[in-house]
Amino acid sequence: MTQAPELPHGGKILVDALVTHGVDTAFCVPGESYLAVLDALHDVQDKLRLVVCRQEGGASFMAEAYGKLTGRPGICFVTRGPGATNASIGVHTAQQDSTPMILFVGQIGGDVVEREAFQEVDYRRMFGSMVKWVAQIDRAERIPELVSHAFHVAVSGRPGPVVLALPEDMLTTRTTAPETQRYQRVAASPNMRDMAKLRHLLQMCRKPIMILGGGDWTPVACGHIQRFAERNRLPVACTFRRQDLFDNLHELYAGDVGLGISPKLQQRLKESDLVICVGARLGESTTGGYTLFDVPRLQQRFVHVHPGAEELGRVYQAELMINSGMPEFAEAAAVLGPAEWENWADWSAAAHAEYVETLAPVTVPGPVNPSEIVHWLSKRLPRDAILTNGAGNFAGWLHRFYPYAPMRTQLGPTNGAMGYGVPAGIAAKTVHPDRMVVTFSGDGDFLMNGQEFATAAQYGIAVIVVVVNNGMYGTIRMHQEREYPARVHGTALSNPDFAALARAYGGHGETVTATADFPAAFERAVASGKPSLIEVQIDPEVITTRTTLSAIRTRAQQAAGQNPTA
Repeated sequence: MTQAPELPHGGKILVDALVTHGVDTAFCVPGESYLAVLDALHDVQDKLRLVVCRQEGGASFMAEAYGKLTGRPGICFVTRGPGATNASIGVHTAQQDSTPMILFVGQIGGDVVEREAFQEVDYRRMFGSMVKWVAQIDRAERIPELVSHAFHVAVSGRPGPVVLALPEDMLTTRTTAPETQRYQRVAASPNMRDMAKLRHLLQMCRKPIMILGGGDWTPVACGHIQRFAERNRLPVACTFRRQDLFDNLHELYAGDVGLGISPKLQQRLKESDLVICVGARLGESTTGGYTLFDVPRLQQRFVHVHPGAEELGRVYQAELMINSGMPEFAEAAAVLGPAEWENWADWSAAAHAEYVETLAPVTVPGPVNPSEIVHWLSKRLPRDAILTNGAGNFAGWLHRFYPYAPMRTQLGPTNGAMGYGVPAGIAAKTVHPDRMVVTFSGDGDFLMNGQEFATAAQYGIAVIVVVVNNGMYGTIRMHQEREYPARVHGTALSNPDFAALARAYGGHGETVTATADFPAAFERAVASGKPSLIEVQIDPEVITTRTTLSAIRTRAQQAAGQNPTA
């Protein structure tokens, strides 16, 4: 008698669903709660690459960076309890950065639920306010249905994260399940009345400016929005860590609107009479704590385009609100115009000229000048190089002095999550092994996820990490000096030899203590063919691109009526 074939377990049904939806890469830290999934992944290694990480925060950052880079949901697997709490940082980043991502969390078995069993967490409560959707798959035969819904939710409207909990006993259940088709993105489109009103507003203005930001962009959409700007000679600014939505060397680029905004661009935005915001929420970082524009009504005429209807009118009321995906709006806008741009041709040219002025290196204390290093990199790196960064004042040197090429050449956390740069760099080099990837980290920033350098070494991922070491949590020290001058406490750091640490992991390490030494160190890192780390030791005084620690302290003391020399 022929024995009937064994039915697939839930882990295999899940992995088959991922393959159906086109998943080619997943990031994880293994856990006993989802062993059945690992077993199923063993059989699809030729289709689905598994990148095993060292900590769940690093794994979730890699998945988020993958989603940001490709527009497809980044996939992450972590175990229950501590694994999920570690991974939550990447989920929060995906939420605030509008990045499609799906986090699969191993869960306790249904036979012990509600007993506070080992590592038990109610993920609906834990992630409820942080994701677009969170659910638990309790029956294996429903895996294809719920996974399909997760993909649709993650990419449709305003993109974002989804969490699915996977009970251990569900994953080992053997059953049959229906098949599904690959997911489809669902997005709104602008109507003819919207575009006609936009044309009318352009005809009425004399000092327009367009701001690009948010998620849901594609290279094609960026090309279409560039065409719209060119047809109407619109100056274009990009929001915080979205600078690659528009070619920074283009004659219409005006700079970035975020932390450390150029004072001239800030003034130009205030003087504008039409603001066209496409994709961005106009959040706290972009608006300088909601001070750049009046809340809730701007002084300027305001057009707001966003993929999430719930965001329109949330903070700022616009004269024209368009609920649309970025590709859909950009395609419609590309043929709009031309407007009577002769009225603002000088305005647009002056905006770009002011941006070009900000690219010139500045003088700083000490033997290492970050502005000159970034300026050198802007000449050395291919235009398609991908630069990633975590959070900290060190990133300001990139944001100001590096002119980004069009999407996708910049990966940074708009939610300000430290430790993002190294995992993001590894994810970027995994997706595009043929492109150069350079990661910038601060010393405190690097040590939050620097262990993922071991992941790069394990898989031979030749990312180049630049660690800007000033021996402190620089951003917090800056704020400390502003609020409590000369009362330094809790912000100093004692660091390892970062270059030696890289070599210990099996990578290449360099230490730079003078600006002139950086080019040769960089070329040696490239030539090594290994994951590499270049430690750049800077004077602690070099705190931002426009001022020093001492200057901040002196201004704060004077404002408080103190004697700076006392």
